[in-house]
Amino acid sequence: MQRGSVVRLIRDRGFGFIKMENGQEIFFHATGVVGYPFDNLAEGQAVSFEIGQDTRGRGQRAVNVRVD
Repeated sequence: MQRGSVVRLIRDRGFGFIKMENGQEIFFHATGVVGYPFDNLAEGQAVSFEIGQDTRGRGQRAVNVRVD
């Protein structure tokens, strides 16, 4: 599992970005959040996640995002 923190949330569109420990940002979609309501996420919140491929072929995305 990777670790990072939520850096941007675009609630009305259902996605956001996580800053990984290496400093890079990675996209995540609301459907990738497990065991926690997307609407309750806050910027700066610590999360753990796995890296998967975007289903539309747009590169990598965070999946199985869990609040730490």
